[in-house]
Amino acid sequence: MLDQQTLIIHKFDVLYNILVEFKNNLNFKLKLVNTNKIQEIQINRNCLIISGEKNSKLTNQIRIKEYPIDIIKLVEIININFLKHKFNQQSNIKIGKYIINLNSRMMSKNSDKLSLTEKEAKIIFFLNKSKNPVPITILQKEVWDHKSKLETHTVETHIYRLRKKIEKKFRDRLFIKSFKDGYKLNA
Repeated sequence: MLDQQTLIIHKFDVLYNILVEFKNNLNFKLKLVNTNKIQEIQINRNCLIISGEKNSKLTNQIRIKEYPIDIIKLVEIININFLKHKFNQQSNIKIGKYIINLNSRMMSKNSDKLSLTEKEAKIIFFLNKSKNPVPITILQKEVWDHKSKLETHTVETHIYRLRKKIEKKFRDRLFIKSFKDGYKLNA
């Protein structure tokens, strides 16, 4: 299986040995790591780390706090965490130097975050799909489901406000560029 999920067990030899006994019934690979510098280990997006120690630098960590360990419950918790991690990975779309979460409609760059409206998120995702400038009429049809030929400035107004929000939060004046034939992301 390509890109198989891996559980890294950090400084927990006993737990590793117990889980090895069950490995034929597990849906993930096991790896034991006994180094103090766990954050330096190359960890891919399909890894979870299980440890008895709290490490604030690790985002995908399960910490064992209760003893004795109920192995069935632990495997269930591990599987749930793998599912959550996979869901979150699929929800995040990288656009240039930004990450946009489809579920929360949160745009982020480093530690800065900007909340987007549903329309703002739709505008960005639709523009992101196109390599060429997208005409206003196409945005009206695809983002607003607008079928009329009436003149409206809805698209221009939304893009103007979205640009202002992005410029204020991220100091990025060029995220959405205007062309005579439409709009395009500069990502």
